[in-house]
Amino acid sequence: MIFIHGRKTVKWQPEIMYNEEVDNNPISRIPFIPVPRGESMPKVLFLFESRETDEKEAGPDGVDYPVVQWDLHQYADMNTLKDQLPADVFDQVRAALDLEPLDVAAKKGEKISKNLG
Repeated sequence: MIFIHGRKTVKWQPEIMYNEEVDNNPISRIPFIPVPRGESMPKVLFLFESRETDEKEAGPDGVDYPVVQWDLHQYADMNTLKDQLPADVFDQVRAALDLEPLDVAAKKGEKISKNLG
């Protein structure tokens, strides 16, 4: 499978992975993508959402299977947007995603970090 990374075509396929649990607790709930040496993290990820409908359809074996609706979503790298957009436009993007403006979020993050240390 080939992915587009900006204007560059890349031949590796990003794979979303999760850390294993330790004592029934996840190390982190944030997934990660291992990036091969010499490659870059994709600027945009395309993911399909699959959702079963209330409908059924007979399969080739005569068994009824749920009909699945597929919707394509695109996820942009926020670091790329932050680097390429004016600050006020980036904050508009953050607001559209129900996030606080970057300076407000950064101050809250600093406060949390101080409390952890």
